[in-house]
Amino acid sequence: MAEAVVSFVVERLGDLIIQEAKFLHGVRDQVEAARTELQLVQGFLKDADVKQRDDETVHILVAKIRNAAYDLEDVIEIFVLEVALKREGGIMKFLKRSVYVLKEGVDLHKIGSEIEKITTQVSNFRSSLQTHNIMEIRDPRGATSLYERRQKLRRSYSHIIDRDVVGLEADVRQLVMHLVKKEPRHQVVSIWGMGGLGKTTLAKQIYRHDEVRRHFGSFVWVCISQQCQVRDVWEQLLIKLISASTVQREEIAKMKDDEIAKRIYLLQQESRCLVVIDDIWSIETWESLKAAFPLNQRTESRILLTTRVKKVALHAADRNGILHQPRPLNEDESWQLLEKIAIFGREEITSEVVGKMKEIGKKMLQHCAGLPLAVIVLAGLLATKDTIEEWDTVLNNVYAYIRRGKGHEQECTGTMWVLALSYDNLPYHLKSCFLYLGIFPEDFEIPVKRLTQLWMAEGFISMPLQQRQGLVETMEEIAYNYLNELVDRCVVQIGERGSVRKIKSCRLHDLMRDLCLIKSEEEGFLQNVKSLHRSETMYSPPLTIAKAIPAGKVRRLAICLDENVDKLVPSSYERDDRLRSLLYFGPLHWHPENKKLVSSLFKDFKLLRVLKVEGMTALVDLPNEIGNMVHLRFLSLRDSHIKRLPSSLGNLILLQTLNLRFRSDPDMLPNVFWKMVQLRHLYLPWSYTARGNRLHLSTLHNLQTLNYVSSRCCELNDLAGLTSLRKLAIESASPLKNLEETLKGISSTLNGIRSLIVRNSLGTDSGTEVTQIVLSCRHVYKLLLIGRTVELPGDLQHFPNLTKLSLWRCDLNHNQMAVLAKLPNLKILYLMDKTFESSISDTLVFSNEGFRHLECLSLFSMYELKDLKVERGAMPSLRRLFIQGCYRLTEVPNGVRYLTTLRELSFVAMSTTFRNRLQVGGEDFDKVQHVPSVVFANMLDSSEVMRRQSRQRM
Repeated sequence: MAEAVVSFVVERLGDLIIQEAKFLHGVRDQVEAARTELQLVQGFLKDADVKQRDDETVHILVAKIRNAAYDLEDVIEIFVLEVALKREGGIMKFLKRSVYVLKEGVDLHKIGSEIEKITTQVSNFRSSLQTHNIMEIRDPRGATSLYERRQKLRRSYSHIIDRDVVGLEADVRQLVMHLVKKEPRHQVVSIWGMGGLGKTTLAKQIYRHDEVRRHFGSFVWVCISQQCQVRDVWEQLLIKLISASTVQREEIAKMKDDEIAKRIYLLQQESRCLVVIDDIWSIETWESLKAAFPLNQRTESRILLTTRVKKVALHAADRNGILHQPRPLNEDESWQLLEKIAIFGREEITSEVVGKMKEIGKKMLQHCAGLPLAVIVLAGLLATKDTIEEWDTVLNNVYAYIRRGKGHEQECTGTMWVLALSYDNLPYHLKSCFLYLGIFPEDFEIPVKRLTQLWMAEGFISMPLQQRQGLVETMEEIAYNYLNELVDRCVVQIGERGSVRKIKSCRLHDLMRDLCLIKSEEEGFLQNVKSLHRSETMYSPPLTIAKAIPAGKVRRLAICLDENVDKLVPSSYERDDRLRSLLYFGPLHWHPENKKLVSSLFKDFKLLRVLKVEGMTALVDLPNEIGNMVHLRFLSLRDSHIKRLPSSLGNLILLQTLNLRFRSDPDMLPNVFWKMVQLRHLYLPWSYTARGNRLHLSTLHNLQTLNYVSSRCCELNDLAGLTSLRKLAIESASPLKNLEETLKGISSTLNGIRSLIVRNSLGTDSGTEVTQIVLSCRHVYKLLLIGRTVELPGDLQHFPNLTKLSLWRCDLNHNQMAVLAKLPNLKILYLMDKTFESSISDTLVFSNEGFRHLECLSLFSMYELKDLKVERGAMPSLRRLFIQGCYRLTEVPNGVRYLTTLRELSFVAMSTTFRNRLQVGGEDFDKVQHVPSVVFANMLDSSEVMRRQSRQRM
């Protein structure tokens, strides 16, 4: 990870030298020298990162290099900002107390000396690494020691049979069929998934299967791992294919590479061969090996490979291949596997004891989350425990035992070192992104939009580098690609997908989160803090029996709060200039005991880049000192009660994301947002007024999200300057004069809108404004209409991209359901309170052949709805149906039985009569018994569901 930090700083300094050259006048030579020294140390850190676990001195040196790189970045970045602000003038008076800002002018000599001092330190540390036999490695495959031992321990052998196998029967049958049948040809079968999922075990079951043995004439198993030597692999293949004698082996050793590859190629054409390539990590490895395989040729030979990386599986399979991802074990399968290893064959254990062991075992298995390796590790340990008391002891420390395995102190027998191979294989830019996921609480469904905004604010997404390479992606697109790569590498799991199949949320497997926190702790990357009260312990228990971080500078704090917190930062971090990120998590609402606690956050941490303080119920005035936090890139005060925003907020000119979606209406918003020219995402309160009556926004050329703009307080003509805008929420709150002409003037901006919210607050004699605005945004994917609309735009059926539509209090007239039914690409539909006018809202009919592509339908709080009819042939693609708070609906529509594609059916806060009819044996049970998942919840349970749906709508 130190290599990742240094690489990041090297890249950052390169960007500063190119882009901010005018602000580096007087210290440019020192900056370039520092960058050169960091580049020199990079090669040594690849080896040092691996060896530091074996050598305490190396561990300390690596930590010091990492801290020096951070210091260098801070000094130069703060200097550049200081010079820029001084030249532009106007706000330097607010910066006098900042640690690095000089009170009179810019002391170039002092700054230059500071840079030179850090550069000398790095040079000395590099020399010290060399004296400890740390090698300069430009290729990470040259890393040694612990890394090498891990690779050897992970090597698989086809003759070693896995005795304890559960839950793979269907997978084996399916893949054997693909391998042995002649048509269609599937030359490559790729098995992919996270470490410990059982890929190699599945491959062995197939390799030894009777039908496979009868079908193929030759069999070869090679284990690749991360250090692939192509020549060695080819020699192994040829030796095994011809069952080479000693003489033949000597001849093979003398052959040229192309001769070996050709011989293997021909052998596979001449006879049926099954080649298993286990544990392949990169596309480059496959590309270097594939010359020996007759791909896309008429042959009955087949290749079976396993990998943790989806891109490798896809690339190898190409058009004539099969991809297969084993599923985790379910609860019953996990117990079967544990029972097989830990209990079967132990005659001394009575049936009564087995029953108690099963109860304890199932509790422990929850921590395995269906990962076969974790179950096997746990079961192997329990196989040595004879009493209930011993099983209870393991339960109390189950995470530690699963991570480290048998003997507890032996790293190579647990799950963590296996999962760590995936982390080791990440490129440096993804290591930081992965470790950042540890910021979020356990079992947290991480919103991708929020995550990518935080990554950008932290500086993990390097837009300038991408631009130099000729790419035109936005930072958000690059961040999303990073997430996709983490998913493909099986270190992050997909949570929910949106209407266009993009990932909306993600999560970490429990054991992968453990790995994330362990690595973060080792590297001083972040600190999680719990129970933040004056009378309680403030740190969560350490995950490792680890070396303390030597002189570590933890730059990120994630703090969990409860409703009545009386302390906001640990004492050791008060007024700490090391912090760059401070994020609070906890209940939906929390009430600070003392409002001064909140004010101190904006006074004492002037160098923060990220500040997330959400859900405060105490009415707070933000202090003027918030204007001193000029390094902020991300500020979220969402769901808080903020009474006043000072004009000094305009000093935060580096902000990329600003979330002011308060729970209460603030006093007038200051007209300062136009100064924040780096803003990419701006979330304003749902109701506000502006000082001076108008907010000016036309300067925000980088803005992608504007949520929301009100015609009462903003000039719609300003939208013409927002050329990057993609998500817009707009309120029609006052009569819009010359609306048609205004919309034409901002048409270039509106053509780029992909997500649109239109809120009509004009009352009953309106609706045409909504139609006009929607018709100006013809490329939207998501559309939410709030307030009186009466009729949907007639051209809505011709919107090519519209996949998600939400309607609330629109008072649509009687014929509009037919319009909705014909929307050609609609996949998600939310209908909420007063969607239709009161005269027709008691009956809702989904007609035959309507909603052809609808996959998700949600009905929220449609209080007047008495009858829901689903005709045969309606919604033929529906997978999810969610109904909440429709109190007058007393029975499930008979037509639900026709929805054969339905997979999830959820009812929240429905009447007792409705629920009783759906119980087993009830009058409506037969209508829903074909649905795999039917869920009931009361109103209390539904609060989180509603919050999530509300968040999605915004």
